[in-house]
Amino acid sequence: MKKVLIKNAKIVNEGKIVDGDVFIEEGIIVEIAESISAKSPDVNIFDAEGTYLLPGLIDDQVHFREPGLTHKESIETGSRAAVAGGITSFIEMPNTLPQTTTIEELEEKFRIASETSYANYSFMFGGTNDNLSEIEKIDPKNVAALKLFLGSSTGNMLVDDEKVLEQIFKKSPVLIAVHCEDEETIRKNLQECIERYGEDIPIELHPKIRSEEACYKSSSRAVALAKKTGARLHVFHVSTAKELSLFSNKKPLKDKKITAEVCIHHLWFNDSDYQKKGTLIKWNPAVKTKADQEALLDALNDNRLDVLATDHAPHTKEEKKNVYTKAPSGGPLVQHALPALLQMHHQGKITLEKIVEKACHNPAILFDVDKRGFIREGYKADLVLVDLNSPWAVQPDNIYSKCQWSPFEGTTFKSRITHTFVNGKLVYKNFKHAPFTKNAERLSFDR
Repeated sequence: MKKVLIKNAKIVNEGKIVDGDVFIEEGIIVEIAESISAKSPDVNIFDAEGTYLLPGLIDDQVHFREPGLTHKESIETGSRAAVAGGITSFIEMPNTLPQTTTIEELEEKFRIASETSYANYSFMFGGTNDNLSEIEKIDPKNVAALKLFLGSSTGNMLVDDEKVLEQIFKKSPVLIAVHCEDEETIRKNLQECIERYGEDIPIELHPKIRSEEACYKSSSRAVALAKKTGARLHVFHVSTAKELSLFSNKKPLKDKKITAEVCIHHLWFNDSDYQKKGTLIKWNPAVKTKADQEALLDALNDNRLDVLATDHAPHTKEEKKNVYTKAPSGGPLVQHALPALLQMHHQGKITLEKIVEKACHNPAILFDVDKRGFIREGYKADLVLVDLNSPWAVQPDNIYSKCQWSPFEGTTFKSRITHTFVNGKLVYKNFKHAPFTKNAERLSFDR
């Protein structure tokens, strides 16, 4: 499929929705116009009448669990679920087994992805208390960012040595992305709950254990350190209204030194959902109050929050069904993030243009992704067609993540992804994947 013509689409791009056609050749968008005719018989034509054409989403925060934890997910299965959700590029996290904390381990993950990924790929390098020498070897043109856990999560990668942390902030050759929760606060809260309830702590107490205080204390410290050192800082998965005071909308994204993002689950769920969903919606940071949920959406819409991501972090259902202290945090989200956002659009909470800005354009700007994230001539043809009025229900037989469950199971979405193109090749159409080929590419960064 070297030549593709998408006809009669409503193109959502750069703050506008326009009717038009898109012509693709050798994986590149070569023409965008109101009407384009096929110039030769070898053109594959897709009539997009009644559907919307979006740039492929760039998800800057996924955990595909390879190597070492592939009973939960692999790069192959995670990326397969991602393209079914309109995500055409991903940036994967370093807390695998072994952890991605050496250049050698990083290159091994690139090798695996080059052989198995359905979507374009890159990886974050992991920082620890003792790998500064490896961090300094990072090539900014090949690595998306440096990931630091300032609160422990899945994997033992907590960076808690203040002197080391300051040196990392001063010397990192790439953007620093942080998971912010204060470990001391969490441990204190957890111990109090264990003393009262034992191991089977009510899940409703998760946002009390991993509390607003824990989040704000850590994120405010990270922001202060970034200002002190001049580091380029990105705060992952903001979950509280209080943290929003740390971020600004007074500059365009390209000029910001300190940025932040929100994840789909913190916009969709709140603490009233724990009673029904239990540990299936146990995430770090925790899903918090409805007031937090509403404040996050407001901040996304007014540009205090810059990026939408998933933090896709699957575990098996058996693992998740453990008692509180043994149930891991995280869940599968790449397949259902865009349908959930489109549902929120139907509810009047966010525009299509804003979804595209935050999930497609802004990740490309933030990480200097070369020629992706926009529908522009000369750019890679990573594209998604969505039908806003084609309801479908999330059920086990249409879930692609290896863990085979979803926190959205039982939800009926009004909109569906009908086609996903990666580098101009159709990889997914209406609940069916095209035969796998090594079509995905390693992301490059224009730095």
